Amino acid sequence: MRLVTFRDARGTRIGALDEAGKVLDLPAADPSLPRDMLALIAGGEAALAAARAAEDKASVAEGATILAPIPRPAKNIFCVGKNYHEHAKEFASSGFDATAKEVVPEAPVVFSKPPTSVIGPHDPIPSFLDSSNSTDYEGEIAVVIGRGGRGISEAEAYAHIFGYTIVNDVTARTLQHKHRQWILGKGIDGFCPMGPAIVTADAAGVPPKLSISTWVNGELRQRASVDDLIFGIPTLIATISAAITLEPGDIIATGTPAGVGIGFTPPKFLKPGDKVRIEVPGIGVLENPVA
Repeated sequence: MRLVTFRDARGTRIGALDEAGKVLDLPAADPSLPRDMLALIAGGEAALAAARAAEDKASVAEGATILAPIPRPAKNIFCVGKNYHEHAKEFASSGFDATAKEVVPEAPVVFSKPPTSVIGPHDPIPSFLDSSNSTDYEGEIAVVIGRGGRGISEAEAYAHIFGYTIVNDVTARTLQHKHRQWILGKGIDGFCPMGPAIVTADAAGVPPKLSISTWVNGELRQRASVDDLIFGIPTLIATISAAITLEPGDIIATGTPAGVGIGFTPPKFLKPGDKVRIEVPGIGVLENPVA
């Protein structure tokens, strides 16, 4: 099942994508369903079962605009840096990594992006907010937590996942380097495109068989699989939850593969008029113009 948040003349609510990519209006089919994605996730298996039942009888929402699946997360989005071997190497040699001496990290590098950074599919990436003109893209597969907890073991991690979505961890590279802590370079308003959907964990499989590709202006820049992660999804959940309680609806962006703008000589930074397209089969396509 692919769940979305959408808006039309009757307001904002949750929906599902059919095989043709049309939005199905779930609350219209079952008015008892939550209209908000965070509420649906917090409702657990019972709410998800009701959403599945509504999907079978839901009609298409004409004129729907798909938003980020969680338009305003309850707290910061957890992100993981340098979590693909080839990206770790390209970042280390780029001159923009001011955080560590080792190329491949010994433990997950965890940072965050604020809720105000989230935008949806087709929303413009506001590169004009980056006064350093060093805006870069990072296509990533993100985990959405379903069942919360603290001290979650790797063996139990998949049972805590609601589903998966796509995130573009847009980054102002000069700010990232200057401040060493990454939140200012990565947390700019509008620097976290997300969507278009959350594919539920059962549909993605355990472990998930997900791959990601990123294009800029039609040029393929990134392609990888979650199998290529240095620190896999169970390790990320265990590492974060050892210190911070994970709650339903929390988001963990798992890292970006090689092929980002700073991996080229000279760097290929985003500029107004560019278009970034990120695809994960089973989830969909996240596409955003650059403003």
